[in-house]
Amino acid sequence: MKANSYQRLRQVSLAVLLASMSMQVVAEEEILPEYTFMDAIKTGKNMTSFRLRYEFVDQDGLQPATFANGSANPTANRELDNANAVTLRSLIGWQTAPYKNWSFAAQITNVSKLKDDFNDSTNTVRTNGASNESDRINYAKVVDPDYTDINQLFVDWTGIKNTRVRAGRQAINLDNVRFIGDIAFRQNTQVFDGVSVFNKTIPDTEIYLAHFDRVRQIFTTHRSGDLEIANARYRISPTEFLVGYGYFSNFENLGLGNAWFGAGALNNTFNNLLADQSNKIIGLRLDGTHPFTPNYRAHYTAEYAKQTDYKGGDNRIDAHYYKVGGGFGIDNFNLRVDQELLSSNDGQYAFQTPFGTNHLFQGWVDKFLVTPRQGIKDSFITATYKYGDFLFFVDYHDISSDEDFFTVNGGATANGNRYGREWNAAVTWNIDKNWMTKFEYGKYTEDDQYAAGPNAVTNGATNRARFQDTEKLWLTAMYTF
Repeated sequence: MKANSYQRLRQVSLAVLLASMSMQVVAEEEILPEYTFMDAIKTGKNMTSFRLRYEFVDQDGLQPATFANGSANPTANRELDNANAVTLRSLIGWQTAPYKNWSFAAQITNVSKLKDDFNDSTNTVRTNGASNESDRINYAKVVDPDYTDINQLFVDWTGIKNTRVRAGRQAINLDNVRFIGDIAFRQNTQVFDGVSVFNKTIPDTEIYLAHFDRVRQIFTTHRSGDLEIANARYRISPTEFLVGYGYFSNFENLGLGNAWFGAGALNNTFNNLLADQSNKIIGLRLDGTHPFTPNYRAHYTAEYAKQTDYKGGDNRIDAHYYKVGGGFGIDNFNLRVDQELLSSNDGQYAFQTPFGTNHLFQGWVDKFLVTPRQGIKDSFITATYKYGDFLFFVDYHDISSDEDFFTVNGGATANGNRYGREWNAAVTWNIDKNWMTKFEYGKYTEDDQYAAGPNAVTNGATNRARFQDTEKLWLTAMYTF
């Protein structure tokens, strides 16, 4: 890791560390058990699990026009073949208990393809929506490439009361993982290399600060840059929170330039594939569940964030985000209605969440992992019910744009604003404390036929921008030690 990265984080975290030391004087001394080195190893935390998954994808649309090297695909006009993927993810790791305020953790990951009738979306050129595995280009995509690597490797220091400093490769999940998450649904998760500080000195308040200079994406690509994180969460009640956050990304290239800004022909100033993606997000979130009786409760969320360019980022990066919604719960049943907006900057750029666990938002079929330049307004209803060891889930999404977009055969006028509709359903069976099984299903139905630019016709590359009808099914079994 670069020396100046540690220097920057040291400056950011110093205030938190000094605050915690100043309050230690009046704090009651906490007595911790003394471990020998071998006791610390033996009484540590297991970080091991095995997850077997079958994923089926039926997606309308044509095979890509070119291979990764740019050569023509001879079957480009043929419909995509259905994907049938069977993969096994093995995470094997251990974290020691504290020994003289130090704790060590190591975890390796292996993803193996047991049935590889799918396009895992990897190539040596890029990692955006245009990526394709060359010898599986005829199949629909399942982004679970086979891979072996160190998943997490970090050291914790807890020498200051109510404070943890962590250095190394680590998985991060903040709030509802909309902006920072490890994308745990995919077999290869997202992890960050750097240093983080977590502090709980101030009553009812949790402060998280971090600096990372490397991220491994779910495509298994490693990207270098600088990401600073500041997240402060105040606990209004045991189930209600007010959160303020700032995420400052100086990653020029996350492999998403074409998707963020559109093909070069749409914005002729320069090649959008090379546009600097550095940006900052600053926001405030109020979220919680308020109980009225032991059996009845209300859910609510109100959140707003602003995203702008940062440290040389493209000046078109200027958009905002909101999420508002609420609902109620009675015994084991919960129902809520929400709306989420990722706004558009006059069709030039839309709010992006490149470090978030985006699979959990705008439907599980993953049509909108990158926000189209015209933005997204997602209105959705969610219901859950718990019965014994079973959890039932269903939701429905009505997904439209913030700005009108061009449609296939729509001519030179932007006249579409409805991307489509999606519903999802799942049943989770927690068999015991170790075993979990899950069935999930998602179906997306296209409305207006999205086109990348004006005068798009129903064949050729422009038609491939459409968010076409797609069905996905997942069967998962997981054992956790």
